[in-house]
Amino acid sequence: MAHRQRVKSGETAGQGGPGDEKTCAVCGRRMQWRAKWAANWAEVRYCSDACRKRGLGDVDRRLESTILELLAARAATSTICPSDAARAVGEEDTWRDLMEPARQAARRLVAAGEVEITQGGSVVDPSTAKGPIRIRRRRP
Repeated sequence: MAHRQRVKSGETAGQGGPGDEKTCAVCGRRMQWRAKWAANWAEVRYCSDACRKRGLGDVDRRLESTILELLAARAATSTICPSDAARAVGEEDTWRDLMEPARQAARRLVAAGEVEITQGGSVVDPSTAKGPIRIRRRRP
């Protein structure tokens, strides 16, 4: 069993500490500091082995740019569904496979401060949102 370094509350030593958060580079979900990451918090980029193995590909980057293009082509107050981006990037019979990657792209754009994710017209936390979501440009 590996020894876990304990860090007192408020003590960071440049390595993060309890209460610190980051966003996963692949899925865009929020991840909180854990004791097992105390020694290398600065290098942590992925929330799981699955995200680390998957990485970001061309399709992920195309989905991000498509979301931004679709929003730019609409009124400032308009929203889009992740399926709009999935349909634009995917083919007629494969776009459904791109739905989760489209949601991930939207979460990454939220972390970058470019868009907001809403449900029922209210901004929601993209890491915990369940069910249908809409994407809109970030409002000042």
